[in-house]
Amino acid sequence: MAVGKADEPVEIFKARSDKREYRRIVLQNSLEVLLISDPETDKCAASMEVSVGYYSDPKGLEGLAHFLEHMLFYASEKYPVENSYSKYITQHGGSTNAFTSSERTNFYFDINADCFEEALDRFAQFFVKPLMSPDATTREIKAVDSENQNNLLSDGHRVYQLQKHLSSTDHPYHKFGTGNWDTLEVRPKARGLNTREKLLKFYKENYSANLMHLVVYAKDCLDKAQTLVQSIFQEVPNTNRSYSPVTDQPCKSEHLQILVRAVPIKQGHSLRLEWPIIPDLTHYKEGPSLYLSHLIGHEGEGSLFYILKKLGWATSLSAGESGGGHHFSFFEVYISLTDAGHDHFEDVVALVFKYIHLLRQAGARKWIFDELSAISETNFHYQDKSSPIGYVVYVASNMQFYPPIDWLVGSSLPSRFSPDIIEAVLNDLTPQNVRIFWVSTKFDGNTDSMEPWYETAYSLEKITSSVIEQWMEKAPDGNLHLPVPNMFIPTDLSIKTVSNKMNFPVLLRKSPYSRLWYKPDTLFSMPKGYCIIDFICPQSRSSPESAVLTCIFVRLLKDYLNDYAYDAEIAGLGYWISGHCSGFEVTVSGYNHKMRILLEKVIDRITNFKVEPDRFFVIKELFLKQYQNVKFQQPYEQALYYCSLILREHSWSWNDEFEVLTNLEIEDLVKFYPLLLSRTFLECYIAGNIDSKEAVSMIQHVEDALYKGSQPLSRALFASEHSSSRIINLEESKNYFYAAEGLNTSDENSALVHYIQVHSDEYIKNVKLQLFALTAKQPAFDQLRSVEQLGYITSLSRTSDAGVRGLQLIVQSSVKDPRYIESRFQAFLKTLETQLHDMSDDEFKKKVNALIDIKLEKFKNLPEETNFFWWEISSGTLRFDRIENEVAALKQITKTDLINFFNEYVNVGAPKRKSLSLQVFGNSHSSEFKSEKVDPVEPNVVQIEDIFCFRRSRPLHHSLKGDLVHLKAHDVDHQ
Repeated sequence: MAVGKADEPVEIFKARSDKREYRRIVLQNSLEVLLISDPETDKCAASMEVSVGYYSDPKGLEGLAHFLEHMLFYASEKYPVENSYSKYITQHGGSTNAFTSSERTNFYFDINADCFEEALDRFAQFFVKPLMSPDATTREIKAVDSENQNNLLSDGHRVYQLQKHLSSTDHPYHKFGTGNWDTLEVRPKARGLNTREKLLKFYKENYSANLMHLVVYAKDCLDKAQTLVQSIFQEVPNTNRSYSPVTDQPCKSEHLQILVRAVPIKQGHSLRLEWPIIPDLTHYKEGPSLYLSHLIGHEGEGSLFYILKKLGWATSLSAGESGGGHHFSFFEVYISLTDAGHDHFEDVVALVFKYIHLLRQAGARKWIFDELSAISETNFHYQDKSSPIGYVVYVASNMQFYPPIDWLVGSSLPSRFSPDIIEAVLNDLTPQNVRIFWVSTKFDGNTDSMEPWYETAYSLEKITSSVIEQWMEKAPDGNLHLPVPNMFIPTDLSIKTVSNKMNFPVLLRKSPYSRLWYKPDTLFSMPKGYCIIDFICPQSRSSPESAVLTCIFVRLLKDYLNDYAYDAEIAGLGYWISGHCSGFEVTVSGYNHKMRILLEKVIDRITNFKVEPDRFFVIKELFLKQYQNVKFQQPYEQALYYCSLILREHSWSWNDEFEVLTNLEIEDLVKFYPLLLSRTFLECYIAGNIDSKEAVSMIQHVEDALYKGSQPLSRALFASEHSSSRIINLEESKNYFYAAEGLNTSDENSALVHYIQVHSDEYIKNVKLQLFALTAKQPAFDQLRSVEQLGYITSLSRTSDAGVRGLQLIVQSSVKDPRYIESRFQAFLKTLETQLHDMSDDEFKKKVNALIDIKLEKFKNLPEETNFFWWEISSGTLRFDRIENEVAALKQITKTDLINFFNEYVNVGAPKRKSLSLQVFGNSHSSEFKSEKVDPVEPNVVQIEDIFCFRRSRPLHHSLKGDLVHLKAHDVDHQ
């Protein structure tokens, strides 16, 4: 628990760039609180961490702590209307959620600043006097069960539960924490237990103020925030329950030196080696696991991953401390294996131990620790300001484990080099302590055991240290060695002077080959920058073949750059390369000092691309598995895929791309690469702590590399080659639907995605749609998810696809089929119509003001600002003053306007309603799918039988790209 007497002020260490004020207080009921005052914030937030989790679940009531987390959202004695808390938060621009882990449960929310006081009072009632009605109890058990149903086919959940299953049965680590209908309803009832009574007892025994930590992020000064918190939270009961962390170890000798073969759901192979260790919490200033994860997880030349990749045995590797408790933890090495890596399993394990042996021989190196410490210190002091909601959750999670001075830091600043402590953890990573989990579909049919909660098939055998030592003797050496000093650590962190305080990007430079948009940092004073270059290549998506080849090209580029750029990533300078419908996009961001070095390396790899046969086949294998695993996507994800396939002009089916991929050879990519880049246009955006002269020079370098020389790689696009992504225009008063069976016959879940296409980008219609979505989002969730219990995954949200705005309902359900869910959504819309008419003028005004507050929320960091402006650039709208114009439009909207919008575009039978229903039928609703095929179709309902015939039959929405040819470059002083 955090140290420090209740009545004494304590120092709280914060970043040099952090202007916020902090104060620790302890209320009379022993609730420990951190107050944060940020006068610049637009959102306020709070997080309550309770020191109890599923480790405390009573035997035979698995999931009770998680179930309680769900129940506290319903109602309280002070606010008895069901779901009124969530409704208040959502209607005032906020969000709320919670999570339950092994030894803690965290509740959190954010909201527009002017509504924070009431929201905090509503939030406090979770811990003062919640109401947990019998009716809500039954419904929320179903919600927990639905959540568990969604997890059953997740390999991450399955393997983690298997790791816990193979531990001491009398240790809480062994428990199943999620819960389901069986553990919370069927089994308790069979034993004569009342789950609700057990729930109330669990709450009373565990939810004590002295076991809670609260973080409050306010706009007001600390004194005012303190007065507010004291008046609200002093009512939280304190039963003086003592905190009893789990101190014994979950793994006895029979759980160590084991080799577990397990069968996953998805195609592929993976390897996990884990060892019980002392948690880094015990030595967080020395950071032994941080030091070891830095080295074992390194990806530069000579690293474990570098050698495994060179041998063609692995496609990814990570290493570090994994889930445990206060007094126990695990160090885990996770490796994604290729087929060849699976066949060389013994060699892979041996190389892991060889690298660990190398670290032992080398001993703890001070220069490596100092480098890691310096990077950590720079990252802490120049961290981007995060969202209040994320920040309060992070800090509340730290309060239980660290003294107040380190609440904001946690384990992120190792500062004391201790070879003994590092080597003590390193000495735990031995063959005598290892637990190896080898996961592959090749083990299907060759196992002899079953994990009970997820029914994961596995087999177990003991593996001696002598066997591993034999593997080490036979394994290739591979020239493993420690990393060299990191050349990308920034040393120039100065902030450039900006003479022109521009609010929006300007077109700084224009040529036949590129456009450069530029926006210097005028808000954040951080030594960071962004460089985005969108390579627009007409050949990239002209066919399924070109689409797949572009994806392989992009993936190989990242593969080739990995060992070089890994040091940059560690030092806070990252890059991304991603394919899209018109080409591919390169982004370099982070500390600007050495950004150009990394950018030029990326461009060099693009312009001097060579197909390396061994890497081509590894990447092809990786893509083949990804396509084979498409059928294991969640049903709602499958429905979203069908929606995209129907709407988007240049999109190809999974089946077509998979067929192409199967037959691709090296020569195909060799021929395609020069064709891909033969004609290219560069849409560029540079922002942050980079002056305009340097920005121009960076893009000039890229142009020279691509377009200059005796045999240029690229040429400028013809005017006719400038294209943009467009989607089909659905017909008014028509309700289209497409039905399909789920691709995974073992998945009982069905899904509905109901899409309503509304309009192209236009300020007044935009804000009407946004206001409607804000108004309808929470009522839809309450009715369809909370009351009718149709499915745990339920959401209503706005969409924007190629500039066309719309609404989208997503529901995934194991209890009802998509047609039934569709009918309930239609019924909900009719109910909503009445609610809109009954809304008071005052309530309407509050919703408008809440949306205005959301829109006027300031950018907190450079990534947020960049994402906003880059969206305007890449979509072609260039409405950099969108916020101001949409706020002005909002102020003109009346309640009648909103109702008319609903009745014109959204309501059942609306004259301009254009809807598309995507229905995926799971295994439990196969009979309903068959009847869907034969039942007569209602008037104005059009069934889509052939997606591509339908797509060809519809006109397209116009492109927002418009005519950008006549844009003129803007003169900016070269600072």
